[in-house]
Amino acid sequence: MNCLQRQPKLSKSEELLRYARNQKVVQMNVKLLGMEGDPDLQFLLQGGDLLKIRSSSWKKTRYYKLQEDCKTMWHESKKTFRTKQTFSLDDISAIRIGRQSEGLRKNTEEQVEGRCFSIVFKGRRKNLDLIASSEEEAKQWVNSLQKIISSIKNLNSQQKTEHWIFNCLRKADKNKDGKLSQSEVKNFLRLINIEVDDDYAEMVFEKCDTSKSGYLSGEEIEHFYDLLTHREEIDVIYGEYAKTTGFMSSDNLVEFLMKEQREKTTLADAHKIIEKYEPDEKAKEKKLLSKDGFLMYLHNPDAMIFNPEHKEVYQDMSQPLNQYFISSSHNTYLMEDQLKGPSSTEAYVRALLKGCRCVELDCWDGSDDEPEIYHGYTLTSKILFKDVIKAIKEYAFKTSDYPVILSLENHCSVEQQEVMAHHMSSILGSALITSPLGEGMPTNFPSPEELKGKFLIKGKRLNKLEASFASAEAAADDTDVTEEEESNDEDEQKEEEKSQKKKLKLAKELSDMVVYCKSVHFNGFEDAKKNLGFYEMSSFKEGKAMNLAEESANAYIHHNVDKLSRIYPAGSRTDSSNYNPVPLWNAGCQIVALNFQTTCTDMDVNQGRFLINGKSGYILKPAYMRDRATEFDPITLTRGDWLKHKTLHIMVISAQQLPKVNKKKSSIVDPLVRVEVYGVPADVAVKETNSLDNNGFNPVWNENLQFDVYVPDLALVRFVLEDYDSTSDNEFVAQYTLPFNSLKMGYRHVPLLNKNGDLLPSAGLFVHIMVLDAE
Repeated sequence: MNCLQRQPKLSKSEELLRYARNQKVVQMNVKLLGMEGDPDLQFLLQGGDLLKIRSSSWKKTRYYKLQEDCKTMWHESKKTFRTKQTFSLDDISAIRIGRQSEGLRKNTEEQVEGRCFSIVFKGRRKNLDLIASSEEEAKQWVNSLQKIISSIKNLNSQQKTEHWIFNCLRKADKNKDGKLSQSEVKNFLRLINIEVDDDYAEMVFEKCDTSKSGYLSGEEIEHFYDLLTHREEIDVIYGEYAKTTGFMSSDNLVEFLMKEQREKTTLADAHKIIEKYEPDEKAKEKKLLSKDGFLMYLHNPDAMIFNPEHKEVYQDMSQPLNQYFISSSHNTYLMEDQLKGPSSTEAYVRALLKGCRCVELDCWDGSDDEPEIYHGYTLTSKILFKDVIKAIKEYAFKTSDYPVILSLENHCSVEQQEVMAHHMSSILGSALITSPLGEGMPTNFPSPEELKGKFLIKGKRLNKLEASFASAEAAADDTDVTEEEESNDEDEQKEEEKSQKKKLKLAKELSDMVVYCKSVHFNGFEDAKKNLGFYEMSSFKEGKAMNLAEESANAYIHHNVDKLSRIYPAGSRTDSSNYNPVPLWNAGCQIVALNFQTTCTDMDVNQGRFLINGKSGYILKPAYMRDRATEFDPITLTRGDWLKHKTLHIMVISAQQLPKVNKKKSSIVDPLVRVEVYGVPADVAVKETNSLDNNGFNPVWNENLQFDVYVPDLALVRFVLEDYDSTSDNEFVAQYTLPFNSLKMGYRHVPLLNKNGDLLPSAGLFVHIMVLDAE
């Protein structure tokens, strides 16, 4: 066995030299972040001891500090072979002060509330629960971390690239002498996801080594950086319009915006853009836009592919609730799969913060008369019903003000149902809808606007809603209802027989809380039309729903003009995988519930659908899906208002700073771009570019892809980047999905998301979009 190699001991002068260099690195990064002299940043760079909490018995003091790159936290670890003792600030989703996490509530006492805080990570990484030595120190950690994360987020694209490249250069400089040898240059190129042959590396090196010293330093490294980040495609576009002594004038910019970007724009708008994005003060004074200013403008969020007008709530929110697609989650309590995965209140928090508006609660009798939530008859862990209701109350309206539907799957005894009703009433208070809005028996749903900040309960009810307006004697006193649960049994006949037999005693207190979303069994569209009130809704297993959406699409659309429908994944999906929600939206189904905890294409498409309208979780259905007389059928596509045949031209130009799929140094991405269109069957299509060898840093394709789109209102466009592999499946690199009607035309950057749906801060795709009316 090889002995562990110890680092050679440095002499005092070498140590001082290294310290001075590290200080220089810190100063450079602090300057890039615009945080010179900031006391909060200094606090993090100095670091300090925090008590790390893993369980009631595992509580250990660890030293935490910000590294010289100003974006990586280092922490001390007592494990001998621990290699990764760092985490990136980019990986942090939120920092919460107090005992807000499950771990802290379970493993700490109330008196330490003010000293506690949690770092919540993106993806599936566990929270980091910490306790500071005082309340002031806890606030200092939280405020300082939030401040620097905010500063990093607010860097423009060019600054992010500089910050990232500067720190990659630092990593590549193995002997920390502030100079780069030829082998260090090659090492650096690999770090930034480029593989070059020795000849090319030598050529670039010689071009930059103007002093002929055999290494790059100072301005030579800057020249090397300029060569790397130079974007020829931007030169070409800029050169087309920069007709004023090598600069773009305000008039040139107006011409570019109107001709290429298809923007309605004025000279005043051009002046505002120059004022905001031009870095050169002299050019700004003359109302000119330099190439750097032009690139900075193209990188700003409002100039990207997603129409900025759709970032806010822009749709009519005063229509009845069932006229909207509603972002919905299945088995919301699960963090992973539904056989043995952990249940957690954190899973509800994550779904609600993603804009989910319908969450599911599987309720079972617990000990000490406290109902619990978990996946019945499996090894999933259990959480208290009241803790879930508290978490929902706290996070329900942080992303969206619009109503949240609590979908109850109730397996509890009457006694524990009364406890459930008490918890919901006492915790949610006046935000819980317990009787219809307005006077008398309603004839339709209220609107999302009328229900802002409110909770609706979906579940079983002992009688018709009308009975609550009748005399007390006329109200039904039956306490039995058919138990309706999500079944794993694929045999529909058996399932129906079983549900006829299985009775559930229902507590009146819980029953009365069900107002607009009463769960009933589905016995066909005709029966629903004749016998069901608007508030009586059915849940459909995906297989049954898909069949109806394919074979009786128009009838399903008519049903959904009057009623709500909820769709849920088949019970056979024990790995919590998902199904394609698009055919069900095409049939007008509103509550298409997906496993939010599972990362997959279907979830990407769901997030793309609900990206618009202020991420409110409510998307107004097209008018022809809200009309009782509609003839729209997504399968047969007869003529009607829905038919607006468009041709979509996409030129895939280039990509920037794609992440490595495989963290091995020698592994470089061979990227290709695939464009997928989702929508009615006639619109579904996939096309892709060729793959490029060994370049994830600045690949250039310049390839044209063309699509026909017949029903743009229901279409979505997904851009996928993959690492090509000739021997096995390609590996996912990044993606971005948005509704077809939210595409902006012209030269546009496409932001890219990782598999968890989080933004990759420096990566991007550059395309040209043209949408034309088809002949």
